[in-house]
Amino acid sequence: MSTFKKAILQLHIFVFLAGLTGPLGYLIQLNGLLLVFYRMLITTLVLWGINLIRKSKHHYSAKTKMQLFGTGAIIALHWVCFYGSIKLANVSIALVCFSSTSLFSSVLEPLSKKHKINLQDLLIGLLSLIGILLIFHFDSKFRVGIIVGLFSALFAAVFSIINKRITNFVDVNTIQTYEMTGGFLFLIPFVLVMSSMNHFNPILITPTKMDWLWLSILAVGCTVLSNHLMLSALKHISAFTLNVTLNLEPVYGIILAFILFKEQKQLGGSFYIGITLITLSVMIQMFRIIKQHQLKNTSQ
Repeated sequence: MSTFKKAILQLHIFVFLAGLTGPLGYLIQLNGLLLVFYRMLITTLVLWGINLIRKSKHHYSAKTKMQLFGTGAIIALHWVCFYGSIKLANVSIALVCFSSTSLFSSVLEPLSKKHKINLQDLLIGLLSLIGILLIFHFDSKFRVGIIVGLFSALFAAVFSIINKRITNFVDVNTIQTYEMTGGFLFLIPFVLVMSSMNHFNPILITPTKMDWLWLSILAVGCTVLSNHLMLSALKHISAFTLNVTLNLEPVYGIILAFILFKEQKQLGGSFYIGITLITLSVMIQMFRIIKQHQLKNTSQ
């Protein structure tokens, strides 16, 4: 299997695992902040355990480690907004909003490299945005959840662009370990403030037995394994390609939400028009990727 095909396969496995995060987040009874706090706690412990077993010999500067910590904080904000969107609306709405990541990345990635914005990338991203706006306009009860979900997409675009650059000189396991640690440390003050609030119910701070089960699956399968696949794929594909392909995450997650939670009963016709436009944007971008790759091979 060629390096490119392997990267695409890794990418789609990652997207499928990412699609599970929405339904798992719905099952966990904690609010978005605490859910992400415990997810990052478990993930951090697992990753440092892996590092001890492997006895990694990679050494990086304090500046690089601080950059990874900072990126981890952005990931934490992305996750808090994503799960907040689920709690404020539902799994399907949160996942659809996440698809606008491609629009943000189509603007932010060229700006970060001081390149011109690619018009085709922008138009593909706008397809997803139009789909979201249709839902926003006709399903007013989900508007707060949609706004929070769009912030989640913005943070996702930012950290994926940063990670694309970092993967060029830092190994994947180190990236995961320091980013998850940074995100966990970033959330500690917020959790302490929340837990000290007199009106906050202490029962809601500690996960239930089932919450620990779902959190463990979320941390190990949907974080450690999936992020390893994503970062490995990023060595050979662009951040925009990653984010457009991630638009398949709503498809996987929404199918599961329909099966498990019967969310189709909450959604109107505008939702289905919106998800059709999002799926179309994914198909167009994947066609472009394959065509560009074929032309590249032909010219060599």
